[in-house]
Amino acid sequence: MFNNAGISGNTKSSILNSDNEDFMRVLNINVCGGFLGAKHAARVMIPAKKGCILFTASVASVLYGELAHAYTASKNAIVGLAKNLSVDLGQHGIRVNSISPTAVATPMLKDALRMTKEAAEKFVASAANFKEAVLEPEDVAQAALYLASDDSKYVSGVNLVIDGGYNLTNPSLAMAMKSLFSKV
Repeated sequence: MFNNAGISGNTKSSILNSDNEDFMRVLNINVCGGFLGAKHAARVMIPAKKGCILFTASVASVLYGELAHAYTASKNAIVGLAKNLSVDLGQHGIRVNSISPTAVATPMLKDALRMTKEAAEKFVASAANFKEAVLEPEDVAQAALYLASDDSKYVSGVNLVIDGGYNLTNPSLAMAMKSLFSKV
């Protein structure tokens, strides 16, 4: 069972600009929707003593300060839910994992950025740590297929981050170093 539905909500990142109703709507769809999907899947999987539940989280579950509070909170909640469910459902032979991709030029991202697919890919690539490759929806699908397959029969409780190492970098340090050495 793959809980892949979700919304970004309002993209304003300041707490002062955040809308209460938007915050609740994002959490309701992203977290409660995933919870309900997993609950109903578990009802079928527990008697079968096998199964796999996947969630789409986001790089926002491991990287902070760049995205709206509602989206970041919801994706962190998804990772926590997946990890907790992996403990709860593991005794029944059910594996539970999450996938956290970085930005992918999907219709949701293209609409949010008001860009074409090509422009959105170029924008994402400009900030990427890993060069010469572009993350595409098919790459996320391949990760989901791996986690759903027997090739990962002993993988549970994992948040598979697909971001080319983006979450490992701190662009502020590079900017500060560049600024420091450009003055010399």
